Order: sequence, then structure tokens, then C-alpha cells
Amino acid sequence: MIDPQKPLAGKAALVTGAARRLGRASALALAKAGADVAITYRNSARQARETVIDLSGLGVRAFAFQCDVTDETSVRSMIKEAGRELGRIDILVNNAANYETAEFEKLTVRQWDAIFASNTRAPFLVSREALTWMRRPRGKGTGKVEAKIINMGSQAGVAALPTESIYCMTKAGIAHLTRCLAVEWGKYNITVNAVAPTFIHTPGTESALADKTFRDDVVERIAALHRIGEPMEVAGAVVFLASPAASLITGETILIDGGWTAT
Repeated sequence: MIDPQKPLAGKAALVTGAARRLGRASALALAKAGADVAITYRNSARQARETVIDLSGLGVRAFAFQCDVTDETSVRSMIKEAGRELGRIDILVNNAANYETAEFEKLTVRQWDAIFASNTRAPFLVSREALTWMRRPRGKGTGKVEAKIINMGSQAGVAALPTESIYCMTKAGIAHLTRCLAVEWGKYNITVNAVAPTFIHTPGTESALADKTFRDDVVERIAALHRIGEPMEVAGAVVFLASPAASLITGETILIDGGWTAT
């Protein structure tokens, strides 16, 4: 029987870029649902340690691994460590990404390559290397292996936003990677989905939201609900997609945008 309060009890999750912001919120939500959690970070060592302490306080096993998710060697090493500590990977959340704005005619090749590396190459590398651990046997007589991949997309993958073309293109790529991988890895009984949030209130967005004109414009664009999203509203969708309740959902991108793209 599945405990409705702990639907992920006994599961092992890996969340990339989870020392802060939406990654941290997702990691904490997975732990509250009962999963053991490993997180990755690149430069945020202090925040990663604090997140591990908070995860452990929820009664689960928790680990943090430094990793450059754009680098193949670094990803391979991290996955090996995470797999060894967790024993397997049931849930992978490809959260790590960068955000940048620039007028299109002023974009440099260096900017282009850097954001595509973090936002599209990284999910490819981490998913590919995690596959071995997601396919590991769970014991005799358990039948098919069941695992979940959840990619962090964005409403920017659907909506065209001025000065955000490069970010929009990477997130559109994530939506299609999600569909393609869902079709290809269905044979392993792995579901692949994505969540696509709107502007969410995090420490990284506080300075932008402090500008009343900017905030009012964003709220107006969130056409149905007219409010800024909160991290747990995204994390809740991640937990749902990671849970048994979503076992027949794959290849989907769930928009969490308060109606922005509905109009």
C-alpha cells in the first residue's frame, strides 16, 4: 500500500542545481514525500550544505555532489557517486539551468554556446549517464523497472519574449527533448515529463520584483490568476509527476503559468 502522505517512500531522487531556488524547493518537496535525495551544485557549497541539513531533518538520506553539469567527465563522476550512495536513481529532476537576456542582434557566440550548454546539453548528459542507475534491477520478481525524469522547462519555451530569445529557444528545446526521450525510453518503463513555470518568487527574482512597473507588467500578463507564483507550486507539480499517480503520463510539459499562455 502507498502511504498518501509519503507516496515516494523508498524512492531515490537526484535533483541537479538544487542548492537554491526551484531546485531546492523541489528537493525538499521530494524529501517530504519520502524520497532519499541527492542534489548537485557547482559554486553554492554553503547553500548545498544547508539544503542537505534541511533534507536530513525530514528523516531521509541526503547527499550533495559538486558537479559542472555541462561537462561530460564531471557528470559521469557525479552520477557514479550519486548512484553508489543512493543505490539507484528512481527520480531524476533536471533543474540546473542559466538565465540570460540580451537583444538578439547583440548576442555573442560565447553567450549562445554557454546557455545552450547549461540548459540543453546538461539535461542530455545527466539523463544519459543516469540511465544505467535508473535501469538497475530492484530485486527478483519486481517486474518492469519504473523510473521518472522531470525536466525543468519554462513558459518561455512556449511564449516569445523580447530580449529572451536565447533562453526561450533552450526551453523550447527542453519541451521537445522531453517528448523525444519519452518515446525512446518508454521501452525501459521510464516516464519523461517537464514542468514549465512562469515568473516565480525566489531570492533570485526579488530585485526584479522590487521594480513596481516590472512587477505590475508580469502580474498583468499572468492573465487568469494575476499573481506571482511561489516555489512550492512548482515543486508540487514535480512531486506529482514523480509519484505513482502520474505513471501513465509521459512526454508532457505542464505549464505552471497562472494562465499567461492561455490568452
